[in-house]
Amino acid sequence: MEKTVLFEVEGPIALITLNRPERHNSICQDLLINLYNAIDEVARNSDIKVAILTGNGKSFCSGIDLNVIGKDNLLDPRGDGKDMPDVFASCNKPIIGAINGNTITGGFELAMHCDFLIASENARFTDSHAKVGIHPGWGMTQLLQRSVGQRMAKQLSFTCKPLSAQDALRCGLVNEVVPPAELVPRARQIAQDICAVHYDIMLKIKTLIEKQNEVSFDEACKLEREGFQDFVGKAKLF
Repeated sequence: MEKTVLFEVEGPIALITLNRPERHNSICQDLLINLYNAIDEVARNSDIKVAILTGNGKSFCSGIDLNVIGKDNLLDPRGDGKDMPDVFASCNKPIIGAINGNTITGGFELAMHCDFLIASENARFTDSHAKVGIHPGWGMTQLLQRSVGQRMAKQLSFTCKPLSAQDALRCGLVNEVVPPAELVPRARQIAQDICAVHYDIMLKIKTLIEKQNEVSFDEACKLEREGFQDFVGKAKLF
């Protein structure tokens, strides 16, 4: 039986590939277990600095496999009380989403848990929760509006119409659009650029950027100043 998620490490970069191409990489319990284990390994392994998440075949992820609803445990697949937002939040290392094709509903939510997205020209993004009658549960209502603004998020979620890669670029959902053959190589190039910077400082910057989602602007700036003061204090020791 093919593994539902492939995990490869080359130097400081991990490549995580959703691997149910015959089911458009749709989500089942086994896929979530292997995906969460891969992300935990990225977080745990000090040799890994950056991860890339992509899909095998024509789709990135088509959302929940409708055949497993009511059968598979999708909210706590490993029985450890951790769901998708918990697993991604527990990994402080950058995760680049390399979006290779259709990215639908739960797959769309999965993509938005990445730090940023690079898309192939074939990528399409659809929030079809309201169309198929499935309540969102992995962060769609919050993550989408943070990415594209509340008004665009409402239009996408209310109409359930797909967003092309170029339209996703225009509204800020993805950072770059590249030809399909260049997608993973481009993501690797960006990952290498990240590995080349002062890594500890980059991780602190990442944490501070994400504080916007947790605290007020003033409190986030206060935390940034405190971090800088701590850095200067340590620098004086050398």
